[in-house]
Amino acid sequence: MTATDHTPESAHPLGATHPLALAPVTGPASSVDGFVRQFLRNLNYERGVPLSASTPNDRYMAFAMTVRDYLMARWLEDQKRQREAQAKGVAYLSAEYLLGRQLDNNLLATGLSEIATAAMETCGIDIDDLRAQEVEPGLGNGGLGRLAACFIDSLATLGVPNTGYGIRYEYGIFRQTFEDGQQVEQPDSWLRLGSPWEFPHPEAARTISFGGHTETYDDEGTERSRWVPAWNVLAVPYNYMVPGYLNGRVNTLRLWSAKATNSFDLRVFNSGDYEEAVRSQTFAENISKVLYPEDSTPQGKELRLQQQYFFVAASIGDFLASLPADFDPANLPDRIIFQLNDTHPVIGVPELMRVLVDEKKMAWEDAWGITQKCFAYTCHTLLPEALEVWSVDLLGRLLPRHLEIIYRINDEFLVEVRERFGDDEMRIRNMSIISEFPDRSVRMAFLATVAGAKVNGVAELHSQLLREKVLPDFNEFYPGKFTNVTNGVTPRRFVRLSNPGLSTLITEAIGPGWVTDLERLRELETYAEDTQFRDAFAQVKAANKRRLGDVLRARDGVEISDGHMLDVMVKRLHEYKRQMLKLLHIVTEYEGIVSGRVAASDVQPRTFVFGAKAAPGYVMAKRIIHLINAVGSVVNDDPRVEGRLKVLFPPNYNVTLAERLIPAADLSEQISLAGKEASGTGNMKFALNGALTIGTDDGANVEIRELVGDDNFFLFGMSEPEVEALWARGYKPAEFYQADDGLRRAMDLIASGAFSGGDKTVFEPIVSNLLYDDRFMVLADYSSYIAEQAKVDAAYADQDAWTRSAILNVARCGFFSSDRSMRDYIERIWHTPPVI
Repeated sequence: MTATDHTPESAHPLGATHPLALAPVTGPASSVDGFVRQFLRNLNYERGVPLSASTPNDRYMAFAMTVRDYLMARWLEDQKRQREAQAKGVAYLSAEYLLGRQLDNNLLATGLSEIATAAMETCGIDIDDLRAQEVEPGLGNGGLGRLAACFIDSLATLGVPNTGYGIRYEYGIFRQTFEDGQQVEQPDSWLRLGSPWEFPHPEAARTISFGGHTETYDDEGTERSRWVPAWNVLAVPYNYMVPGYLNGRVNTLRLWSAKATNSFDLRVFNSGDYEEAVRSQTFAENISKVLYPEDSTPQGKELRLQQQYFFVAASIGDFLASLPADFDPANLPDRIIFQLNDTHPVIGVPELMRVLVDEKKMAWEDAWGITQKCFAYTCHTLLPEALEVWSVDLLGRLLPRHLEIIYRINDEFLVEVRERFGDDEMRIRNMSIISEFPDRSVRMAFLATVAGAKVNGVAELHSQLLREKVLPDFNEFYPGKFTNVTNGVTPRRFVRLSNPGLSTLITEAIGPGWVTDLERLRELETYAEDTQFRDAFAQVKAANKRRLGDVLRARDGVEISDGHMLDVMVKRLHEYKRQMLKLLHIVTEYEGIVSGRVAASDVQPRTFVFGAKAAPGYVMAKRIIHLINAVGSVVNDDPRVEGRLKVLFPPNYNVTLAERLIPAADLSEQISLAGKEASGTGNMKFALNGALTIGTDDGANVEIRELVGDDNFFLFGMSEPEVEALWARGYKPAEFYQADDGLRRAMDLIASGAFSGGDKTVFEPIVSNLLYDDRFMVLADYSSYIAEQAKVDAAYADQDAWTRSAILNVARCGFFSSDRSMRDYIERIWHTPPVI
């Protein structure tokens, strides 16, 4: 379909016979003149200004709307095609979508980049000035949200019907700033100037209920239950279009915003109590205000549960409302699979049961059989504390009917367990969805496992440990239910868009098809032996470093030094990610120089770049951020270092910065303790952009190393069985401190106050934590890590050999495309073929 085509009358959502269907649905013509006309029309009639009086934001909004208009015609046509096919689709339920900026992605997907650039030049506008106006949506935090964004991109590219469902957070998680090196959380006002990519549908708002009580009643001889809620909120949907890559297909991301059912009490307002008049509005809108509200208080926990139920109830209701009035719910598994992206949406299981049993009046057994076919669960963690647990008291107060349903699901499940294993009370206690200790609570991962048609891990090692260590009883009880789907990343955003120089080089070598068939990167292997290709590849990396330098200079006022290896660790700040291990390496290098044991001139020049946010209530993580910044301040300003070591920590790391930082990186730090990282996706992005990895055998590192080869990967640290063995013997971190002179000197330097103006108390909690409560074995892996970093230095000294290894990393990592991940989900879990 060309840009001058329009959707047939029969495609109109109101139907071919409706008067409004006579108006064709069109997008801007696929010409420079057509794009200019549509742009000026949007500027005049949507923004209400002429070009001569427009602000930069006016021009950006009108430009984005013009691209959106182009997508809209295809979106309407695609929705029609999917309705007519009555095809099975995927409802992806995720608390996060870390989308990144939309403009360039949509231009790439539609093939409009050259036309749009030329059109803006005709109007005397630099398209880069428009790009600079775009604000990244604050809809996610880390890997979970970025994975969801990659997956919905791939589903659209594959032509599979999909609606991503989530929450339209008004302020996202937070905007990170530093004051005296310490993290300060500021509101992320990403919607302050509006978003041209979303369009609201208040007429499709759904009422979501909370609280109250349940009661039983007689329904023609059948005893049934009904929920009598105490209060309601409205869930207002906002649609984002999700285009496939150059295939004319456009799926939907539908995000829910909370509004009060009665937002304004005029009687109370007229009495003079202005705050009380809008209290219900404020209370309701808190639900979609912030991603991951601080939950160290009872109020915070309650708000998190409200958020989770709010969006899954709205989403399930939204899908059911889209079905024909005469649709038989028994056929629901043929039309939809709800994919639970971690435990956040698991409350959707009792919600679907409530709808089927209480509203559709189905028999419990029939409803449960349907529910077990309509959900699948992705577990994203191996950390017990990350598997969500909700107290029975809170669930009973907020969602009383759902708690009743969970109790019945558990009772019937435990009957099955007893039938299989007898009265093994320890096994029964271990498998019960309801935990009795330390408080009576609901284990959401267990509920998802019992209800899900499939349970998958996200890397081979993670899936193995999920079966053997996290949920072993369930794996034995449900043979065949557990499977693996290794994560992937979209090559459109994280190679084609973020690394245009490398993309051009690849296309010139092997042709353009790799963007949707990433395994074709294998064809680059022979080019690793080509001197001219290696030189061109190195030039691309150097250009990417200069580009990053320009960004950081303008963004943060910092410089990247020429000739430095760029050593990068960007990920959520958590102790299990082991940013402290990286920091101990930096302190070790610095201590060697200032003690005089190592000449600065003998040190490989490196710039260490961190990017990380710590959860507002995570005290130790925030202390580690403070220490990283403190070490950076001292190291960067110490003349004895002679500029050979530099530590940078740009605040508020996000997708926009990642798109500049990842292509510039030389070394990717993936150093979690073996057996703790589920998969990782940053490791994949770095390797695909020509960075070498230093890492443990953890998560998807295992698969990366197997693919790229030991010669092109820096492996260190204990294996997962070795970690378990050390725990079993009794891990005493202080013994490692005493046994390693380099470790002792580095930790003593921190403890001395060298990075805190002489105040020994500032970072004492970090030192004590490592010495006496080193849960993630930083000290145990230190010696191996330092030794492997010496090998990194030696390898980087031979730039030609390093470039060869970098090319082989790119060539051998095509497996890590999210397109492949989606095909695995389709084949192993969803069974949702594309709609042609």
